[in-house]
Amino acid sequence: MPNSSGGGTSSVLFGTREQVGVGRGLAEFRAGRPIVVTSSSDTLLCLPVEGLVKERLAAFRALCAPIAPRLVLTSLRARSLGIDADDPVALELMSDVDANMILALVADATSDHVFVPEPAGPAATAAIDLVKLAQVLPAVLVAETTATIVNAYNPSIVTVDAGAVARFREKATQSLTIAGEAFVPLSSGVRTRFVVFRDAFGDDPVAVIVGTPDLSKPVPVRIHSACLTGDVFGSRRCDCGDQLKLALARLQEAGGGVILYLAQEGRGVGLANKMRTYKLQDGGLDTVDANTTLGFDDDERDYGVAVRMLQMLGCNKVVLLTNNPAKLDGLAKAGIEIVGRMPIETPINSDNRRYLTAKASRAGHHLRHVTAALSETREGDAEEAGLVP
Repeated sequence: MPNSSGGGTSSVLFGTREQVGVGRGLAEFRAGRPIVVTSSSDTLLCLPVEGLVKERLAAFRALCAPIAPRLVLTSLRARSLGIDADDPVALELMSDVDANMILALVADATSDHVFVPEPAGPAATAAIDLVKLAQVLPAVLVAETTATIVNAYNPSIVTVDAGAVARFREKATQSLTIAGEAFVPLSSGVRTRFVVFRDAFGDDPVAVIVGTPDLSKPVPVRIHSACLTGDVFGSRRCDCGDQLKLALARLQEAGGGVILYLAQEGRGVGLANKMRTYKLQDGGLDTVDANTTLGFDDDERDYGVAVRMLQMLGCNKVVLLTNNPAKLDGLAKAGIEIVGRMPIETPINSDNRRYLTAKASRAGHHLRHVTAALSETREGDAEEAGLVP
């Protein structure tokens, strides 16, 4: 008989209190609602900045009263504002700071506001990690709170343990299951089998198995992060769609292989934040600086889910179709044997040249054709300036 006290077998089967708390916290952050984050040293009421308007800010201030909320930013965002920081920081907000000012502090390329930063603390740092997992703007409003305030709120506010946030991604990866699979013939003539997985994030990563590869031998594998703009609509700003088409063709030529299609849009920042980085790029930043200006790492992707998918498919030796050394390192450290690498270089055009250049020169991607083009451009500029005899 199920244990109704919440501490028996049924609660373990449906997830521990910590795991369920983080999952619910993610859902609340995505919906723009406040949560409570607790650590051994502090308890904070936290609200994501994503979608902040004056009414939402006023409601949060009323909920926190008489304590004034602070704005927590990642160290990268703090540095973009001229604040020297290695960890997340908290900024005190005066009562006249409105929602537009806060959004400017979080997402604009520059800001004229001057604030004195303080260390964010463990609960606020966990809230930043959680808001990044939710793929919304990496900033939160926080205020110290008490059980009395929390219990007075209706509906009840979700409470999340700070330590559980750090462990959630690994737990989510281990929760991966196969949700469904079927044969899918493609318009290019390639016959594939789609194996759809599901994890605790609610994501549906897919293994696209091309042909009939022998999984007991080294298998050609492409790890491809979802790109709505490039894969579906043929955007010229990136090389993603071209890489996906080329990978399918290469795997068919090789007699079979696997494409792991992961829900990691915009190098893991999500589609809305990807559009924000595009806007910053239109203002002159490259793809690396656009991500860090918003407060994200240059690459927020985690390849643990790819490793788990390969393990579940019975594939432990791979020839990786990639230009990205981080993918090679990530899989190798997780126990997948990399027996070779196949480059996957796609055409350069006037719209993706800056993007590919940044990937080659700043992110270390192996793009020989881009490096060669850069070298030719430099030599041409030198000749034009009369520096080359």
